[in-house]
Amino acid sequence: MKVLIFGSGGREHALAWSVKRSDRVTEVVCAPGNGGMAAVARCVPVDLKDLDEMVRIALAEQPSLTIVGPELPLSLGLVDALQQEGLRVFGPSRAAAMLETSKGFAKRFLQRHNIPTAKYAVCDSPAELEKAIEKFHPPIVVKADGLAAGKGVIICDSRRIAVEAAGGLFSGKLLGAAEQQVVIEEFLEGDEISFLCLSDGTHVAPLAPAQDHKRIGEGDTGPNTGGMGVYSTDTLLEPAMTEWILRHIAEPTIQGMAYEGNSFVGVLYIGLMMTARGPQVLEFNARFGDPETQAILMRLESPLVDALEACIDGRLAETSLQWAPGASACVVASSSGYPGSYKAGFPISGLDSAARVPGVQVFHSGSAAQGDRIVTAAGRVLGVTAVAESLEEALARAYQALDEIQFEGMYYRRDIGHRALKK
Repeated sequence: MKVLIFGSGGREHALAWSVKRSDRVTEVVCAPGNGGMAAVARCVPVDLKDLDEMVRIALAEQPSLTIVGPELPLSLGLVDALQQEGLRVFGPSRAAAMLETSKGFAKRFLQRHNIPTAKYAVCDSPAELEKAIEKFHPPIVVKADGLAAGKGVIICDSRRIAVEAAGGLFSGKLLGAAEQQVVIEEFLEGDEISFLCLSDGTHVAPLAPAQDHKRIGEGDTGPNTGGMGVYSTDTLLEPAMTEWILRHIAEPTIQGMAYEGNSFVGVLYIGLMMTARGPQVLEFNARFGDPETQAILMRLESPLVDALEACIDGRLAETSLQWAPGASACVVASSSGYPGSYKAGFPISGLDSAARVPGVQVFHSGSAAQGDRIVTAAGRVLGVTAVAESLEEALARAYQALDEIQFEGMYYRRDIGHRALKK
């Protein structure tokens, strides 16, 4: 098999690494990929904002399987376009991806299908929002309706701050593009869990659960990011709770999408808050998470490519996933200044030494090849990931590998997994 993966981040590097482990896979092509993927994939340039160009690449490569990694190509309808050309594609249609691409759609969908989520209001104007916000008590969560690269959620300590934040979203000052809708929600307290599952449009198969660390600062402080680290353990969710989430959240979501005529085939990422009144849906993503994918796939022992093909063929119920016991952890090394402005182009050293640490894989999120060296190219640069029999050991291995790596302005959180270690 030749497998084509669209995307350029740590998620796609992990997907390429996992897919390449199958004896059936002879070649992996990443479009556009990044500087660190050369060991597992051939990288070809492409603009992920250009639908026609992505289709041309796929037709030229003629892969046995195409995997669409990021949200932007999904929102453009890349899966639909490739299917029309007769290609086998893993990922949801443009209509099904609205679970991620529109927060307003997702909240209304949850309400229609009686799936537990926070109280909310979808507002079309600042005036409508000012009226609706009177029904909410601070802190109040303000969300951009559309895609925002993990930066469209603002937690506000007062109604006044919430109105100002929403105004910044409507005007385009906060994200660079004006939002047509803004969602406000009640603030939920509890532990966040990333619950990912594969779906063939009818059946659901859960992946290993994970817990992300969104804030830039240690102790979960500072602004939200795309994710600064994640861990996955056997003990994150009890089997009975996993079953409850499947029966009351994951399966009703897939069944609801099919009922509404937008069958969801792909991976559904359910962001959950484990509250005193039970699990509540914070958000959906219509693709693998980043950095969750890095940690989760390190624990997957059965061939990923077989499971993805089973989703496409509608036979997921016949497929079982095998997981390594124990734990995995991914620690993100970022550029100084992220998630704000940062400089790039700094040489990265120590990658080979880091990769020699037992149980470690270094996944590249934002790097570029510059001659014979690898340089930084984004806010999140590396996802140093380790697997071990315990979370403590997995974290120790990841941090040991990070000690080997250097680039100017390198920053990473040293408390990944702190919530689990306190228990």
